[in-house]
Formats: sequence, structure tokens, C-alpha cells
Amino acid sequence: KMAADTSVEILQKVLENEILQTTKVVEEHLDAEMQKLDQMDEDELERLKQRRLEALKKAKQQKQEWLSKGHGEYREIPSERDFFQEVKESKNVVCHFYRDTTFRCQIMDKHLTVLAKKHVETKFLKLNAEKSPFLCERLRIKVIPTLALIKDGKSQDYVVGFTDLGNTDDFTTETLEWRLGCADIINYSGNLMEPPFQNQKKFGTSFTKLEKKTIRGKKYDSDSDDD
Repeated sequence: KMAADTSVEILQKVLENEILQTTKVVEEHLDAEMQKLDQMDEDELERLKQRRLEALKKAKQQKQEWLSKGHGEYREIPSERDFFQEVKESKNVVCHFYRDTTFRCQIMDKHLTVLAKKHVETKFLKLNAEKSPFLCERLRIKVIPTLALIKDGKSQDYVVGFTDLGNTDDFTTETLEWRLGCADIINYSGNLMEPPFQNQKKFGTSFTKLEKKTIRGKKYDSDSDDD
């Protein structure tokens, strides 16, 4: 019986040892897997962090490049020759054709000054229409003020007078921002299907909502595409 008991004890110890060994192996394996997972998460976080830093660095470089090309401020250019140079340099350009004697041009100036600072991705210029007869002829600018919206060197759209802005001298900067957003000439974060002036009872009934598609009067189309 003693021998049998000893055999049972030995067997029990062997089994316990086996269980312990198995448990240890399982635990080690689990530890290794956990460590691996932790390591993967850290690596992934590091990769995400690096991507984020690279994106921020790129955005900063892009902003610096825009500023070096005269973005970020609303400024007057002296001649038609300057217009072509400025447009060649930048992807998105808003150019206000104005006249000193036209009061509404001053209203436009006020809003464009604000938007130029806000939308650094776009260049905001003004050009005296009386000093640029060739351009006015070529772009078929008949009404002052007119904003020519230039993308990739070609006139894409026009804001003629205040018709698209609620047809009032009291339109808001947000309304002009929305209109430029419709032309995809600025990065617009609002809802293009909801013009800001729709919320104002004074103008709400007179104007229908505009689709994202840009609004262009036939007679104001540019010939530049045909060149």
C-alpha cells in the first residue's frame, strides 16, 4: 500500500508539475502576446503621431508658401500686366474690378478685407477697371463691382454686382463667403444649400436656394477657355 501511495504521490506531483509547466507556458505565451499587442499599439500610435506631425508640417509649409505669394491680405495691383503674373502664381484668385466713384465697391472692399485674412488658401486682389480696359473687354465685365473668380489661371465664375448676395447693400460677409464657396474658390465649411440671406425675412422670399453649381451670367463668361 505504501508503494502504491508513493506512486500516487509521485504521479500527483508529476501532474501538478505538468499543470504548473503548462500554466507557465500559457502565461508566458499570453504575456508575450500582450506585450506584442501593447507594442503594436505603441507603434501604431507612433505612426499616427508621425503622420499627424507630417500633415501639420506640410500645412504650415503650404501656408508659408501662400503668404509668400501675397495671400492673407486684400491688396490692389497696379496694372493688367500684374494681374497675369498674380494669377499664374496661385491656384485660386478673387479679383475685384472696381471704380473709385462707385460706392458699392467700397462695400465690397470691406468684406473682401475680412475674407482675405480668413481664407489664406485664396489670393484676394483688386484692380481699377478704368486702368484695365483690355481685361474688362476680354472678361466681358460690364457691371461694377464685379468679382472675377479665377481657378488654375482661367476665369471660372463671376459675382456681378450684389444680385447673388441678397440684392442689398447690407449683405453680410458670410453671404459673400457662401457665394465664393459655391464657386469652390475658397474652402467653405458651411452648407452651400442654405444661403445666409435665406435666414433673413427681409430677403428670404425673393430668392430661391442655389445649387452648388456655380452661377454664371452668359454675357459674363470668359473667353479664356478658348485660348
